[in-house]
Amino acid sequence: MARVVVTGGTGFVGAHCLIQLLSAGHETRTTVRNMARESDVRAMVRQGGAGEVGRRLTLFRADLNDDAGWAEAMADCDYVLHVASPFPSTVPKDENELIAPARDGALRVLRAARDAGVKRVVLTSSFAAIGYGAAGRTTAFTEKDWTNLDDPSVQPYQKSKTIAEREAWDFIEREGGGLELAVVNPVGVLGPVLGPDYSTSILLVKRLLDGSMPGCPDLWFGVVDVRDVADLHLKAMTDPAARGERFLATGGDFVSIRQVAQFLKEDAGDDARKVPTRPVPSWLLRVVALFDPQVKGLLPELGKHKNATNEKARRLLGWAPRSPGEAVLATARSMSELGLLKAR
Repeated sequence: MARVVVTGGTGFVGAHCLIQLLSAGHETRTTVRNMARESDVRAMVRQGGAGEVGRRLTLFRADLNDDAGWAEAMADCDYVLHVASPFPSTVPKDENELIAPARDGALRVLRAARDAGVKRVVLTSSFAAIGYGAAGRTTAFTEKDWTNLDDPSVQPYQKSKTIAEREAWDFIEREGGGLELAVVNPVGVLGPVLGPDYSTSILLVKRLLDGSMPGCPDLWFGVVDVRDVADLHLKAMTDPAARGERFLATGGDFVSIRQVAQFLKEDAGDDARKVPTRPVPSWLLRVVALFDPQVKGLLPELGKHKNATNEKARRLLGWAPRSPGEAVLATARSMSELGLLKAR
């Protein structure tokens, strides 16, 4: 069994990576910015069914904006899953609030991993680094594509993921030494929530379920189950075929918000009583965006029917993800079981 570091163990994807690593028998470490979060991390591991093996989990304090702690966290480790990265629910006024920590943090982690003699780093990038700034694109995006940073519609989060990933590849080529890199590029990550501190991507399902979204805007996006994202990280960590490759993580064809609502209406029972299925006109969304910064960030994607393929991960790594519908329903079930939905 290997010794593995997961950065950002308090996050949605990071916690599921910890659960799968521990369940597979690996000695696992994770980094947190504040050691007061240790109880939160261990609670999520227990919720995910890996509490009994949680004794093989050690926490280290390390911040993406600071060199302190990284050498200690990675000493004598075999692999690193660099999952931690900011993902805001609103568009920041200064894009460097996202770009700087994403880029500098990735380089800090890679540098520490190289110096510690780590075999391979798996970097969590995003579809945000692949599928934006391509006006009029009708074919499915693949790992060969990159987001066009010169397009004015590209948002700060998409810029941050693109710049961070490109810098990571450049670092490996320029000064990586024997360190290997593989990259996972997930679309919207849904699936079983482990506690009240969930990711921004979960907010869509929550807002549909609690009735705070009055209708379904014309927005299309990919969906992947967090358990499959974690599984792809573990596969990319050890499979020789993953060296120097990036992998799109999507559960299938992209879906619309209206389709997500239909998944919930059909299979989420009484929890879906408030879920709207009527369309929201794009003009109305533009008016709402004047007052709601979360909505404002969605405007550049209105009406864009994108798609992406997971063929490469299936072919090279034998990855077999759940469908988007399964991921949506797993999200709803977990939120209901944990009492995270507003009282009906």
